[in-house]
Amino acid sequence: VQLVESGGDLVQAGGSLRLSCVASGVPAIDYTIGWFRQAPGKERSGISLIYAGDGHTWYADSVKHRFTISSDNTKNTVYLQMNSLEPEDTAVYFCAGREGSLSYEGDSLWDGFFPYWGQGTQVTVSS
Repeated sequence: VQLVESGGDLVQAGGSLRLSCVASGVPAIDYTIGWFRQAPGKERSGISLIYAGDGHTWYADSVKHRFTISSDNTKNTVYLQMNSLEPEDTAVYFCAGREGSLSYEGDSLWDGFFPYWGQGTQVTVSS
């Protein structure tokens, strides 16, 4: 399983970006794909996930109503649309995958649920 993120960039506060996570070697529809981020000096934290098989999604409170996760099964790609970006969103963003459904509804997504990881893409939000 190979996951490759793209779409990170430098953007001004209030702007938008769309990150992509392309899955190779497996059908993304059979996998739960999560997005995590790690800011300098901070631990990696989960911000969203999707299981395309049943459409289940989850968002951390910090990004709810600003970020939207979606999938395009024809392209084996999961997207993270990020709107109303804030300097606090500056981080390296990673996508991660695990086979099957993860019907997560908690507050803090554990990265140990995911055995497969991309290399990350940098998002920088300037004030």
